[in-house]
Amino acid sequence: MEKTTSIHGMWSSRLMFVLAAAGSAVGLGNIWRFPYLTSDNGGGAFVLVYLACIAVVGLPILIAEVLIGRRGRMSPINTLRKMAKEYGTSRGWVGIGWLGIVAGVLILSFYSVVGGWTLHYSWLYVKQLFGGAPLGDPSVAFRSLLSDPLELTFWHAVFMLLTTVVVALGVEKGLERAVRFLMPALFVLLLLLVGYGFTTGHMGEAATFLFKPDFSRISGGVFLSAMGQAFFTLSLGMATMMTYGAYLPREGISIPRVVIAVALTDTSVALLAGLAIFPIVIAFGLEPAGGGPGLIFNSLPLAFEAMPLGTMYGLLFFGLLAIAAWTSSISLLEPGTAFLSEKFGLKHRKGSALLLAGVSWAVGLLSVLSLNLWSDVKVPAGVNVLGGKNIMDLIEFLANDLMLPLGGMLIALFAGWALSRTVLREELSEMPEWLFVVLRWTLRIVAPLLVLAVLAHAVI
Repeated sequence: MEKTTSIHGMWSSRLMFVLAAAGSAVGLGNIWRFPYLTSDNGGGAFVLVYLACIAVVGLPILIAEVLIGRRGRMSPINTLRKMAKEYGTSRGWVGIGWLGIVAGVLILSFYSVVGGWTLHYSWLYVKQLFGGAPLGDPSVAFRSLLSDPLELTFWHAVFMLLTTVVVALGVEKGLERAVRFLMPALFVLLLLLVGYGFTTGHMGEAATFLFKPDFSRISGGVFLSAMGQAFFTLSLGMATMMTYGAYLPREGISIPRVVIAVALTDTSVALLAGLAIFPIVIAFGLEPAGGGPGLIFNSLPLAFEAMPLGTMYGLLFFGLLAIAAWTSSISLLEPGTAFLSEKFGLKHRKGSALLLAGVSWAVGLLSVLSLNLWSDVKVPAGVNVLGGKNIMDLIEFLANDLMLPLGGMLIALFAGWALSRTVLREELSEMPEWLFVVLRWTLRIVAPLLVLAVLAHAVI
């Protein structure tokens, strides 16, 4: 007999699940990574390939992950353990849950460091509003931040504390209350920034820069970049969506519909972010290509200093970044917390969240030190794909580029081969038969092969 509720609590509505899942998917990568990939890989042609990858790989795996979570109603590890026993398949599938939780803790360790940067810059602009000194040379300010391990550690700790408080309070009092406020706030801030972009007179150029197709630039590498972006932007393979799916009510809620809503929300934020950033970039003659923290923390503050009400704009922008990072970090901590609270008892949820956050924070100190005192500690050049990476880059590569694709591929295989057709059909009863057949074979064959290609590309 399958459970109808989770012991951790339930989302109060379909909207709350969509907001929480979208909050997990929407992160720092949406605000700057997607626009740069678009600009560097054929503009509108890249966007079309990206959307195709979302449809062919991202959505099927996301449906599978949410479906598995709702069926099991527990943390990823215990859900897979229960389903393996109930359906008579190998207990080795439990490794998917462990892989996702470990990947989430590793990602949170360096994500919290970067989240701390957004809080630091938000604080700088708050001080300016109340008469504080201007930022000055942004590149000098950014280098100064990275070279100060104590400052980085402080903001890393503040960001991790904010994340821990929300997760410790549970589904209804913590996660749901947070996303009920944070996601609308994120969209309001984003729309305000897009609105300012129209006042620059360069919105048309920005739209052309982002979306004008250049099909001659489409190649295998562009396809793989689009696949990777589609995969990572949906938070696949880190057990988050499986955990959130465990809190999803059954009555009147179609998994495919809510998954499509999450994907549309995530993609909309990425596109709006491009329309918010690039009018400013073009208007002030900054270099739009290149990506990374350089544009966000070095170049854009130059524009903020020169524009009318630039201090307020800077505060809104970095506040937006902080909220996007916060909603994602919450989802990274929740799967492991759910497992520990099942193991030690729900009354120990706060302690479970604190313990796991403490471990992730401590691992994050390696990333902090790799930016300054240990900046010379790198993998020797020429050692395969790892050559030249510092500690932070190494952790990011192992978690993002290896563990997540592997987890996503295994989720597709588990849903496609280990779960019976009957089980899948019960969870997807509203899906037309022809579409169900397509989905099942996509999970069995197409998605695993394409994710394997992404994994091989990352390694080779």
